[in-house]
Amino acid sequence: MRCLVTGATGYIGGRLAPRLLDAGHTVRCLSRSAGRLRDVPWADRVEIVEADLNEPDTLPAALDGVDVAYFLVHSLGQGDFERRDREAAANFAAAARAAGVRRIIYLGGPEPPPGDRPSPHLRSRAEVARILLESGVPTAVLRAPVIIGSGSASFEMLRYLTERLPIMVTPRWVTNRIQPIAVRDVLRYLIDAAGLPPEVNRGFDIGGADVLTYAEMMRRYARVAGLPRRIIMPTRVLSPWLSAHWVGLITPVPNAIARPLVASLIHEAVSRENDLRTMLGAEPPLGFDHAVRLALGKIRDADVETRWSSASGRDAAAEPLPSDPEWSGGSLYVDERSSPVQAPPDRLWRVIEGIGGENGWYSFPLAWSVRGWMDRLAGGVGLRRGRRDQDRLRVGEALDWWRVEEIEPGSLLRLRAEMRVPGRAWLEMRAEPDGEGGSVYRQRAIFLPRGLAGHLYWASVLPFHGIVFSGMAKNITATAESFRRGAGQPVANR
Repeated sequence: MRCLVTGATGYIGGRLAPRLLDAGHTVRCLSRSAGRLRDVPWADRVEIVEADLNEPDTLPAALDGVDVAYFLVHSLGQGDFERRDREAAANFAAAARAAGVRRIIYLGGPEPPPGDRPSPHLRSRAEVARILLESGVPTAVLRAPVIIGSGSASFEMLRYLTERLPIMVTPRWVTNRIQPIAVRDVLRYLIDAAGLPPEVNRGFDIGGADVLTYAEMMRRYARVAGLPRRIIMPTRVLSPWLSAHWVGLITPVPNAIARPLVASLIHEAVSRENDLRTMLGAEPPLGFDHAVRLALGKIRDADVETRWSSASGRDAAAEPLPSDPEWSGGSLYVDERSSPVQAPPDRLWRVIEGIGGENGWYSFPLAWSVRGWMDRLAGGVGLRRGRRDQDRLRVGEALDWWRVEEIEPGSLLRLRAEMRVPGRAWLEMRAEPDGEGGSVYRQRAIFLPRGLAGHLYWASVLPFHGIVFSGMAKNITATAESFRRGAGQPVANR
């Protein structure tokens, strides 16, 4: 089938497009700016058309020849989002009907329980669903609650709140029941819904295997993430308005997005039926804990919890995309430095590969020694392991308190810290040619904090980074420039 994906630069659309391709479909992506899809890994496998859902004259070409059209856009975070989404849905519905589209699939939000007054966010989602269902084109509306996956705004709120607050005074909506669903289940339903019979024109509830309160979700997230048990104390004092500002203060999720999402949490979101799963013959959905493990990168391969390539979570459905917002993916602290080197890359590489052990760390010796003593006092390895070979390193071997994680001979050395820290840390060093016979030294210290202790740890060591890491970059550069080609490996100050 020929599928049109709107919102291809968004969280769901950006993950749906490559999976539709893998399922054998032809994919066209609609975006207001084609350049925003330039760097996604599947860009050369799809057709990209520029169009704007709020400008109806741009839509006929985008929908021409399309069998199934996915409506995955919303204006959350923008002013007057209800009006904008209403107009976009009406324009899309009219253009899809005129183009002879066989099916529309829309990912919406849950329906509040009968008698509840819906929040503006859910009211807008329901209005868009009604417009599409009345379009004259068979439409499947998938009503999803909180989606569990790295990059999902709802999941990022849960992640940041739980990781940063060991003790929480929370609004009373944390006792409301929710049926969270893994992003991979959402994507599977979206893909399989393309095969629904043409007479199907209705909404479907979709949810995961577990029904939990928001407080239970935070406690279970903490357990899966390896955090201490969270103390949660609900109160009636925090209104939805205050709750949104509280979330905005604690998390990097923008207030314009957090406010309508928090307002929607005052409603319970539990599936009333499982008709879509029955009609599609789908497998049972994942449970909450399993979905969180996938989102955090704890399920992939044997060493998924330690390798840098999996540090931010690497479930296939949660793979980070260039179009993901900067605030998604959890906290990651980076100290990055670079400097030009008046020496060829091979000479710079000899210095990089010879680091550690008796050769030292090219920085303030006392600072490294003190940090090694502190690590040993905490039960860590300290600096006592040294290195096996003074000139060569191999993947997997120990190097003082580091482990060699990756080597690209002549260009990259990545070390993973095995010291006692509340999180995971890496040190990365690169030698790159500058195109003029010299080279560029690039250095990154990377820290993925675990819980509030991780954030406090980073803040506590930040003042020393200017001394340690800047001195390290400066001295590695100077050493590479100073010794003659063919000379023995230089020794740094420890």
